[in-house]
Amino acid sequence: MKLFLIGMMGTGKTHWCKKLSKKLKTGGYDLDFLVESHEEKTIAEIFAEDGEDYFRRSEAKVLRWFKEKKAFVLATGGGSPCYLENMDWMNSQGITVWIDEPIETLVERLKPEKAHRPLIQDLSDDELHHFLTKKLVERYPFYIRATYHLQGDAISDAGFAKIIKQYV
Repeated sequence: MKLFLIGMMGTGKTHWCKKLSKKLKTGGYDLDFLVESHEEKTIAEIFAEDGEDYFRRSEAKVLRWFKEKKAFVLATGGGSPCYLENMDWMNSQGITVWIDEPIETLVERLKPEKAHRPLIQDLSDDELHHFLTKKLVERYPFYIRATYHLQGDAISDAGFAKIIKQYV
């Protein structure tokens, strides 16, 4: 099973990737971490030194490495589905799951992490709420194309189990 986790930053994609890869006994990967390893720079350094366009091209290149893998769980970056035909590519390769948490939840989770996230590092808490709302509106046309959409109580072990049992 090839499982791609998509959604806004702070939705718990990395958390669920770890849990699901363990449950499925397969590799679990974080796309941002892999891009950092490939580029030998942090995401913040890539954004600052090379810009977002460069980051997105590198991200798409690393994402395509998964074509040859037979089974995995991949936590993508929040913007990954929105660039360079990534959403179409992921849907053609496997199962995409949109993890959709409320903006208020994301704001609370992201407040202490702002320094490590280049897109939000300079925002006040009020600006963060506005930024996330705007980004969700921009990304919605991509996210909605996911194979599955989990929100509310469905973002749970039971919610993911319901999806997985259809494929294993």
